[in-house]
Amino acid sequence: MIDVLRQVSVTCFFTSYLVVLVLESLRLLGRIPGRGLAVLVMTSIGLFTHATYLLLRATAANLGQEAGRLATWTDWSLMLALVLAVAFFFFYLRRPDTSISFFFLPAVMALIGLAVAVRDQPAFDRTEATEVWRNIHAFSMMFGSSTVLLGFLAGVMYLTQSWRLKRKQAGSTFRLPTLEMLQNLNRRCLVISTAAVGIGFVSGVVMNWNRWGEVGGADSGMILSAILFVWLASATTIEYVYAPASRGRKIAYLTLASFGFLVLAMTGLLASSHGQARELPAGESAAAEVSHRYQLPEPVSQLADRRGVSVAGVFPR
Repeated sequence: MIDVLRQVSVTCFFTSYLVVLVLESLRLLGRIPGRGLAVLVMTSIGLFTHATYLLLRATAANLGQEAGRLATWTDWSLMLALVLAVAFFFFYLRRPDTSISFFFLPAVMALIGLAVAVRDQPAFDRTEATEVWRNIHAFSMMFGSSTVLLGFLAGVMYLTQSWRLKRKQAGSTFRLPTLEMLQNLNRRCLVISTAAVGIGFVSGVVMNWNRWGEVGGADSGMILSAILFVWLASATTIEYVYAPASRGRKIAYLTLASFGFLVLAMTGLLASSHGQARELPAGESAAAEVSHRYQLPEPVSQLADRRGVSVAGVFPR
């Protein structure tokens, strides 16, 4: 199976998106049975092969010891194209009668073309890649957490306003936004926080990959972030399937529950060693660790230990 997936190339998902654009162009000729289903199938194939190609690039064994993972202009162009393709798929599922493909898909294919054009650019080293992904991780998680908090406040205001309307107290001096405005704010916060936390989780995985050479699946911070993302994604899906008549109050409850998950995740993170430097095992010097990680000749490490030179201060973590 892996050998088959290794045959995936840029041509595979570029062609898939091109076929989708052609299928969408056929809507201008009138109603064609099965066209919508074909668009969904081809988009799904494009997304699968696109994500598979990026994953195989990240796990390639021929990148070298110093090259960062997902740390080239080609990688970042392809990742941005994938984000736009996922956004197109999401919006198309919600409103298949719209013509958003004429705006999204050309941008996706242009980014793929850019990725091919800059493929000869050298990769950033692991230290630079770690810093970039750390910043993306920190900003995404901060933005996602802020959006969850905003959704929580909107949910509280929605339930308060709903309670006051039932008792005919909405016209008093204590005024709140309308239920429609609060419902729309709740929905947007739910979707945005899901996307932001998802980006934060993925960037955290890539950061660990560049920094330690492993995903860090046993790290409690990664586990809690994954749980928070799964809940937000589930809540967004539940919001999508609810009928409009019962959606407002349910979204409010979902955002309240999301805030509870966020509090639990933050509590677990603060009580763990997430984000802190790893301690060396007993009896292992910093020079020995650096020698192992950067594959230095053994005499260099021993010489540094004998002379008291801090090799760890020369080579970044």
